[in-house]
Amino acid sequence: MKKACIFDLDGTLTDTLDSLTFSVNATMRELSLKEITREECRNFVGDGARCLIERSLRACGDKDLVRIEEAMRIYGRIFKENCNYHVEPYDGVPQTLEELKNRGIYLAVLSNKPHLQTVDVVETFFGKGMFDRIQGQCEKFPRKPDPAAVRDILNKSHMKPEDCIYIGDSEVDMKTGKAAGVFTVGANWGFRCKELLEQNGADITIDHMGELLQLIST
Repeated sequence: MKKACIFDLDGTLTDTLDSLTFSVNATMRELSLKEITREECRNFVGDGARCLIERSLRACGDKDLVRIEEAMRIYGRIFKENCNYHVEPYDGVPQTLEELKNRGIYLAVLSNKPHLQTVDVVETFFGKGMFDRIQGQCEKFPRKPDPAAVRDILNKSHMKPEDCIYIGDSEVDMKTGKAAGVFTVGANWGFRCKELLEQNGADITIDHMGELLQLIST
C-alpha cells in the first residue's frame, strides 16, 4: 500500500488554463503585442512561468526575446492579481483528496508555478490543512523535471520512493516522477493527451481522480 501522493497542480488538481491565458494576454497587451490562443497556452505551460512567457513572446513576434525581462515583470504583477481567475478543481478532486487524507496518506503538491501563487491556489480551493507540503517554483530547487524537490519531499516526510505515487498531466511530470524513482500516474483530464503521457514514462494513466483510491490500496 502506498503512503504518499505528490500532485502536480495546473492541469492535475485545478483547471488553471483560463487564468494563465488571461494573464499572458494581459501581459502581451501591455507590450502592444498580439495575444495567444487558449490552445497555444495549453501547449506552452508546464515548464514554469519564464518558459511560458518566452514561448508566448516568440509566438507573438519577439523571436529574439528582446523584451523578456520587461514581460516577466509585467506578468509577475498581473498573475499575482489574477492567479485564481476562473480556476476550478477538476471533477472528483476535492472528494478524492478528502478520502486520501482520511486514510492517512501524506499529501503534497509540487508545481512549476511560482511558489506564492502555488500556495494561494492550493489554499484557496482546498484549504490550509489538506496538504502536508506545498512546493512551488523557487530558488531552492531546480524546476521539474529535475527530481530534487520530489526527493526533498520524500526525505522530510521519511518516505521511500516505493512508498509514493506521483500524479501529473504533462510530459514534464512523467519525467519528474520517473527520475525520482516513484510510481508515476498520468492524469488524462489535464493539459496533455494520454499518448504523450505514456510516451514519457507514465506507469499508468487514469481518466478520473477517483481511480487513485484503488491505486493507493494495491
